[in-house]
Amino acid sequence: MTIDSYYTLGRSGLRVSRLALGTMTFGDELGWGASEETARQLFNAYIDAGGNFLDTADLYTNGTSETLLGKYVAERNLRDRVVIATKFTFNAEPGNPNAGGNGRKNIMRAVEGSLKRLGTNYIDLYILHAWDRITPAEEVMRTLDDLVRSGKVRYIGLSDTPAWYAARSQTLAEWRGYEPISALQLEYSLVERNIEREFVPLGLELGMGIMVWSPLASGLLSGKYKPDSTSTEGRLAMMKDSKNPAFQKMTDRNWKIVAELEQVAQEIGHSMAQVAVNWTVHQPGIGSVIIGATKLSQLEDNLQALEFEIPSELNDRLKTASQPEAQFPYFFFDPGMQGMITGGTTIQSKPREYYDR
Repeated sequence: MTIDSYYTLGRSGLRVSRLALGTMTFGDELGWGASEETARQLFNAYIDAGGNFLDTADLYTNGTSETLLGKYVAERNLRDRVVIATKFTFNAEPGNPNAGGNGRKNIMRAVEGSLKRLGTNYIDLYILHAWDRITPAEEVMRTLDDLVRSGKVRYIGLSDTPAWYAARSQTLAEWRGYEPISALQLEYSLVERNIEREFVPLGLELGMGIMVWSPLASGLLSGKYKPDSTSTEGRLAMMKDSKNPAFQKMTDRNWKIVAELEQVAQEIGHSMAQVAVNWTVHQPGIGSVIIGATKLSQLEDNLQALEFEIPSELNDRLKTASQPEAQFPYFFFDPGMQGMITGGTTIQSKPREYYDR
């Protein structure tokens, strides 16, 4: 597999690269991003390698990410070739409750801002960034369907919502004839495998391809962090004392996973980052994996993650080391417990060859 092998996203006809370029680092306003020139190098390297899937959001680097991405796409006249995904939800106007969230008023405001910054008249994939715990799924799905019908948006997705909310949203779309959800953008890596319980089966059942964010666990799986290090360099180190749970990665469990990953990477002669991304790409239900970087060398390394296979024995070692703790009610669905339902017989809904084309 190479980056210029394209696959349809979810149950849609949208063809995307298995590796997407994450542009959250485009712009150095926050102290850990990439300068404009470095960001241009990252963009060009990804495009020249054959990639076509670009991910951003309205609040990434305070809007600079969208602006730079739109600029680079225009410089190379690539608008009809690339697939641009951007997101809405977060509030950039303190004190204004309707400048954030997932209500119709904010969605309509946010899409106009993104279109302007990106310098385009349509967004290929428009994604709800996070559940706001308030807006009914009916309002979100009707609004997104209106945007598709208007031509401002081509496809829609959800990110960082409960599985029940995503399931309800997709069911509403099917029932009412709205534009269906084509993508779920979720965190997934060797150290964060919780989506396997609900979201992976959900995506497979209801036709939503999973776009993975943070396959390297904010850099933890790249090998640049060590358990005994006091370095403050890198986003994970800078944010370790923040209240954002996405950056709380330096735990005893995760260091054990890092150690196993390092051993596997050495045995097959690839970088830790390449192995971690490769493992993630090849898991069930994964449509595309977002890779991001602040240095060209990092991106060039990640772009080689599709060019090899992890031997089954080593893959099993990674799977065992990173196995999530069993939780209620999921242990009822394990093969051992299922035997109490089947009476020890083997039951499948359909044989595997039924799905082969």
